[in-house]
Amino acid sequence: MNDKVKALLYEALETEIGGQQVYEKAIRCAKNDQLREEWEKYLEETANHEQVLLRTFQTLGLDALVQTPGRKVVRHLGEALVKAMDMAVTSDPEAAEIVAAECVVLAETKDHTNWKLIGELGKHLTGTEARALKDAHKEVEDQEDEHLYHTMGWTRELWIETLGMPAEIPPPEEEKEVTTAIGQARAAQARRPARSRQPRRTVAKR
Repeated sequence: MNDKVKALLYEALETEIGGQQVYEKAIRCAKNDQLREEWEKYLEETANHEQVLLRTFQTLGLDALVQTPGRKVVRHLGEALVKAMDMAVTSDPEAAEIVAAECVVLAETKDHTNWKLIGELGKHLTGTEARALKDAHKEVEDQEDEHLYHTMGWTRELWIETLGMPAEIPPPEEEKEVTTAIGQARAAQARRPARSRQPRRTVAKR
């Protein structure tokens, strides 16, 4: 593996470590019981994803304690998201749940990208390296998709509710078990006609 591949893997590991901190704080900000339970499940899965990467590091002969420039940046971003939630709790407790959802989406966007790239590397590398990355990607792929797309749905619906419009809680992404970007877009589109449909006019016959 070249240094760029190693850099990605170290960033991925740090993302999983920081992601657990983000979820721990987000869970404390959650008011909706269903959302809290969802994030508690995601926290457990994120902790397992860290273990998946640590096993992969062992297979590849990488030292998990190595600190790279990219890893330090990822850690800084994770800490910033936790601080953002702390700020919301202090300054506007009513908005803390939405801020938490937005922070989870930001963290999971990076996490999701990491794993997509790991999956691509598994296709292009060869031998032990390819197998290790393919196995790791296969184990976490569906969960990572759910973490991102379902929380995107929660964020949208929480905002809609706050703005005084009819919200769908849990969001359609949850109901439809969305695990793809296309599915998420379709779920978001599908909710609109149902909410904007107007009563049909009756035209009197002459």
